Amino acid sequence: MNTVDYDKALYYTHRSQWDNLLILMVRTKDDLLSKKIEHFLHAYNFEHDYQVIEHKLYALLRYIDHALEQANVEEPMIILT
Repeated sequence: MNTVDYDKALYYTHRSQWDNLLILMVRTKDDLLSKKIEHFLHAYNFEHDYQVIEHKLYALLRYIDHALEQANVEEPMIILT
């Protein structure tokens, strides 16, 4: 699993780079990541209730965290002897 998309999503979200996040949404091969980004950006631009925006942001961040944890589990451990 390539973790670059998740790292980029986290960075762009932290730096409020919404244009780059939108580009990542279109280019990523992870459909769930794309959908989470889409829901967050839609809420950020059109929702007036801050709690909804916060909920979508946390959903995106939880998914990124989950995906990165799964990537670390799947990577084979290298043992040097």
